Amino acid sequence: MARDPICGMKVDEKQACALTHEGVKVYFCSSHCREKFIAREHIHDVATCAPQTRSAWFKNKLLLVSIVVVLLLLGALVIPALAPFQKIFLSYARTLAWAIVFGLLLGGLIDYYVPQEYISKVLARRHPSTILYAVGLGFLMSACSHGILALSIQLHKKGASTPAVISFLLASPWANFTITLMLVSFFGLKGLLIIVAAIMVAVTTGLAYMVLERRGLVEKNKNTVPVSEDFSIRADIRSRIRAYRFTRDSAAKDCIGVLRGAAALAQMVLWWVIIGILIASALGAYVPAHVFSKYMGPSLLGLIVTLALATVIEVCSEGSSPLAFEIYRQTQAFGNSFVFLMAGVATDYTEIGLIWSNVGRRAALWLPLVAVPQILVLGFLFNLFFK
Repeated sequence: MARDPICGMKVDEKQACALTHEGVKVYFCSSHCREKFIAREHIHDVATCAPQTRSAWFKNKLLLVSIVVVLLLLGALVIPALAPFQKIFLSYARTLAWAIVFGLLLGGLIDYYVPQEYISKVLARRHPSTILYAVGLGFLMSACSHGILALSIQLHKKGASTPAVISFLLASPWANFTITLMLVSFFGLKGLLIIVAAIMVAVTTGLAYMVLERRGLVEKNKNTVPVSEDFSIRADIRSRIRAYRFTRDSAAKDCIGVLRGAAALAQMVLWWVIIGILIASALGAYVPAHVFSKYMGPSLLGLIVTLALATVIEVCSEGSSPLAFEIYRQTQAFGNSFVFLMAGVATDYTEIGLIWSNVGRRAALWLPLVAVPQILVLGFLFNLFFK
């Protein structure tokens, strides 16, 4: 199958819109990506673009997952056994809705306003400072892990290197300003240890990915565009601001552009998030609460069980923070709380699946192999020194 040069998604040549550019046939997953490619390559003659055939509805993953959700929620009205699932699913949905929408809108803003050259200039250099920039950018993003998913994939589409994307994905849910305040309010000064440890894991994992990328063990980002050394982001922004003319038509065009970018990103990300909520709701509805507290004490078994649970019930950072504090309050296992918070991003099937399908299979497989041992060691040390 061909790969879309804009978003990197695999596309079916029989269904995709084909555009011949410089003698090479290029395929796109949507008209949105095709138009962005035309604008990026400054193509004026698009007569060679084949008419786009609409994909069959049963191949739309977001639609299929949404149908399953609707059937389960409606089924709860006539099947009492589904009532607990319905209650927890709706609770999760209310908790995550703002983060998902916020993340998609931020992704749409990046898609429409931020040129690829900016991301490639800052987050595609093969230098350790790139990892620090990625983690610093994550600190500025006050969105939870599910909102960060959309932003991470958007940064990848814009040309950020694989190590930078991984560092951003690991750091953003916990090392952002909003969560810093929440964790300090829950754990006191120990909350700062969680933030510092999250940054450490993000930086060391990013540096490890740089080594892996250099040795060809993880995929390089094919969306990265060449940027000259003398290219100045500040100068380019100033020239764009001077050239921009605000009118009603330009404002409408901008809003449509942002929403189209968010919608395209939703098609890529949202079905994974819904699957995660479905599984988390099933666990919350049908696994007794005392089981979680009984097997999550400050021991090696407790760390392993916590890691396993974090893999499947990781929700959003705001939602996970109180649960992590409850684990600490009942078990005094501070390390388990850290593992629960941090391991979800490194092992959660939603993150792994998105990296697998958008960044690369090897990049997805290396994430738990590199990050999880660090998280478990830090969790063990926290349990050892904070009894």
